[in-house]
Amino acid sequence: MRVIIMGCGRVGAALATELDEGGHEVVVIDRDPAAFTRLAAEFGGRTVTGLGFDREVLVDAGLHGADAFAAVSSGDNSNIIAARVARETFGVERVIARIYDAGRAEVYERLGIPTVATVPWATGRLIRYITAGSSPVVWRDQTGEVSLVAIVAPSVWVGTALASLAEVVGGSVVALTRFGECRVPDGVTLVQADDLIHLAVPSGVVDGLDDTLQRGPTDD
Repeated sequence: MRVIIMGCGRVGAALATELDEGGHEVVVIDRDPAAFTRLAAEFGGRTVTGLGFDREVLVDAGLHGADAFAAVSSGDNSNIIAARVARETFGVERVIARIYDAGRAEVYERLGIPTVATVPWATGRLIRYITAGSSPVVWRDQTGEVSLVAIVAPSVWVGTALASLAEVVGGSVVALTRFGECRVPDGVTLVQADDLIHLAVPSGVVDGLDDTLQRGPTDD
């Protein structure tokens, strides 16, 4: 798939490198050409110097027909403008923006533009959102028995207790990211659309995790 990334800071460079290593076609935009030095030496994608919300720059980057666009520069305004241009002008369906201000993030989530904030799982969420099928594992203990996974809430679980979701896969809820804010949920927190859920699960269930969760809550 072809992915356009605006911003080559730490998150943008890490995202571009991981997608490139995964065999995807990656183009990175940044107004500062020196920023591209953050990319791995083996990076095989393309770089474009310019403003990521400038339409001519986006055309040069190949946004027409792209599969995904990620706006991850250091500026909230630039990210959201670029995200909206990608969605509304170029018709890219899979668009995500990095928003530092949690209040703004909530507004844009309601407008249908998923966001990530400055949380440890930012790059992980971007990868999973863009590729929709890569491994959800973000950490595994030294014995390999327990994995920490991060998943976007399946729609069939919306309105159901987080604890019930975790129970189905034999795990525990570690944290919840909602509207750009990460917190430890209580026992009665319900799943909402676009929640990023962090679970500790037995490593043996990871391969079948998506299929298990897509079946939805079980009837008692």
